[in-house]
Amino acid sequence: MKTKKYAAIDIGSNAMRLLINNIIEYQGEIYYKKVAITRLPIRLGTEAFMDKKISEANIEKMIYGMRAFSDLMKVHGVVKYRACATSAMRDSSNGAEIIEKIKNETGVSIEVISGDEEAEIIYATHIEKLINRPFNFLYLDVGGGSSEFTLFANGEIVMSKSFNIGTIRILNNLVTESHWQEMQDWLAEVTKNYKVYFIGSGGNINKVFKLSRKPMGESLSLEYIEDYLELLKQHSYEERVVKLDLNLDRADVIIPALTIFTNAMKWSNSTEIFVPKIGLSDGIIKSILE
Repeated sequence: MKTKKYAAIDIGSNAMRLLINNIIEYQGEIYYKKVAITRLPIRLGTEAFMDKKISEANIEKMIYGMRAFSDLMKVHGVVKYRACATSAMRDSSNGAEIIEKIKNETGVSIEVISGDEEAEIIYATHIEKLINRPFNFLYLDVGGGSSEFTLFANGEIVMSKSFNIGTIRILNNLVTESHWQEMQDWLAEVTKNYKVYFIGSGGNINKVFKLSRKPMGESLSLEYIEDYLELLKQHSYEERVVKLDLNLDRADVIIPALTIFTNAMKWSNSTEIFVPKIGLSDGIIKSILE
């Protein structure tokens, strides 16, 4: 048995994440085992989407975070890593300057990936193989700045699409009716010849699945998600934190996230969603190998 450690850094619009995996080669097969995952709630999206620029205060936080990530990778003995920045850094006018500064001060190299590249990396997880069902799947990853869709049919990828509809954009009133209409039209077109089941990823849908107490591999119904969304709307932000036990940086974005999921499912005539807790970080790890 051969083992080595790879790491993925995901710089999103709502948080930065470091995932460290053991890569195990045994009898010709490759196995992935999570060693550690660290999440830092640095919200870049609000500034990037509203001001088109990330502030010095958040740049400083990013540098502190990358130093910590770099140290953690050294402690764990990581031999390869890949750091990817998504929607917030794509929209920020000083993104290139930030990347250079982080490289100089922490040694961590960051690449800004497009929405299409993000969808391709997510596809690298081969998430559809984790669901032991003979279905067609529409994979949806909801982030702070964008939502990525990938359609799987007969075990193959058919098409993918990224939309600038994300939780932070919705909170800041940056998603218009035309944005929603574009998504609705695309979903109607791509699913007209397929009956699809959803696969969902992102911290918000993961949280809902955890609260459901369902065993891994089971699905959530559209009705269940709609009921929970209605419950959230009946509580203030403070009540969601105190009474519903949501983290401070989850209690506001979870409503727009579930709105995206429920809209997408209804527009696709889908009533079930599987939540295998796999996302961009996992795809980044696998993209290093592939």
